[in-house]
Amino acid sequence: MTKRRRSPSVRPCPCGLPASYEECCGRLHRGRAQAVTAEQLMRSRYSAFAVGDVAYLHRSWHPGTRPSRIDLDPGTRWEALEVLGATGGSAFDTRGTVEFRARYTERGEPGHLHEISSFVRVDGAWVYLNGRPGTRPAG
Repeated sequence: MTKRRRSPSVRPCPCGLPASYEECCGRLHRGRAQAVTAEQLMRSRYSAFAVGDVAYLHRSWHPGTRPSRIDLDPGTRWEALEVLGATGGSAFDTRGTVEFRARYTERGEPGHLHEISSFVRVDGAWVYLNGRPGTRPAG
């Protein structure tokens, strides 16, 4: 049996799901699909930070809470995402929260972001409303 090699042009999705970026979050970033759940939107937003897609971050942020400008630090490298839990946020809900921990390196120094993000639907589409610090201990 011959092992298949992954094409060098196929890169894994930064969100951590077992799919290529193009098949996973890339579809949402390009506007070819919409997030069906709050968790899918959160994963796609993490991937947007990882690939530097400021336009997607702007589009997927609630118009009442998004900043007028989003500046990404080129010295930050997003390395891993761990979804810790979710409430609501299904295809049938209008509100949801997702708790996650994201690891990054900033100018060579490791760090992490632990947040409980709130999401709502606007005109049928999930958008990020706001976030607050996570409460679960690191582990």
